[in-house]
Amino acid sequence: MFPRSDNRAGVSYPAVLAAWLGTSARAWRVGARRQVALVAACALAVLGCSSSISTKVPEAAPVSAEAVVVASFNFPESVLLAEIYGQALEDAGIPVTLRHEVGPREIMEPALEQGLVDVVPEYLGSALAFFEPGASIANLDAAGVRSRLTGILADKGVLVLAHAPAENQNGIVVTSDTAARLGLATISDLVPHAGELTFGGPPECRERPFCLTGLQQSYGLTFERFLPLDSGGRQTRAALASGEIDVGLLFTTDGHLAEGDFVLLADDRTLQPAENVVPLVRGEVAERWGDVLVDRVDAVSAVLGTDTLVELNAEVGIEREPPAEVASDWLEAQGLGRN
Repeated sequence: MFPRSDNRAGVSYPAVLAAWLGTSARAWRVGARRQVALVAACALAVLGCSSSISTKVPEAAPVSAEAVVVASFNFPESVLLAEIYGQALEDAGIPVTLRHEVGPREIMEPALEQGLVDVVPEYLGSALAFFEPGASIANLDAAGVRSRLTGILADKGVLVLAHAPAENQNGIVVTSDTAARLGLATISDLVPHAGELTFGGPPECRERPFCLTGLQQSYGLTFERFLPLDSGGRQTRAALASGEIDVGLLFTTDGHLAEGDFVLLADDRTLQPAENVVPLVRGEVAERWGDVLVDRVDAVSAVLGTDTLVELNAEVGIEREPPAEVASDWLEAQGLGRN
């Protein structure tokens, strides 16, 4: 749950910006204000983000002026959560447009502030660390993190709605064979071995406070090599299984962790903060739709637990069910389907 590195990959950011602007001409037909905002947000993302950020331009569907734009980050669980919250709003009679895999926070959060997206399912600790770099939040519970985040985002016109019981933290993972061979049960157990091990995870992990930077500061871990992989876990799991990497970052709600092939090492120095799922909503949109929107989003969050999220992720990631169908079935089972 994953703010910035330098340009090592030689990415042509003007080309990325041009692609975004081309997409905007087709998709954001909601008046000049949103067009100008898109340029501003994209310029910020292009100039301020690292080469690790995906340059893939999301496919864009036409957006009406009335539609609430629910967006996801660029990993599968976020897509699933956007489907859950988006469908719940639609089923409550609110027109919704889903924007999947928009990108990491460096792109998503400016888009939210500029009004390009309206609802984003976020994660408490990582969101606070992004908006308040260097914040000391290790000893805060979920309510404390949410309170801090609420105060920061109020000035940006963004509401922090009720957080869900569901929590998804960064997990440091090895194969069961590696755990047995090196006697690994906690992250601290990696200390005598790290200099000979390869770590793999999302490209942005290199600079994230709850990933490599935090592992070095909190645990003194310096790995022999870092291999940039993916945010969703598929490449990381494959690299772990093949031995291409020795240690990887997976999300703790990854359904594959229940299969026995991987061992989640205990975060014995509590590097990871409270990472409950929390919807961020533009204040203007919440005011426009009132209690209908807020109550429906809060109702979804109230019944979304960690075990449930693991099960839903397994349906998508292991059983290969479409996220939209998984979301629809779950909402219906909770009595939050179409009225």
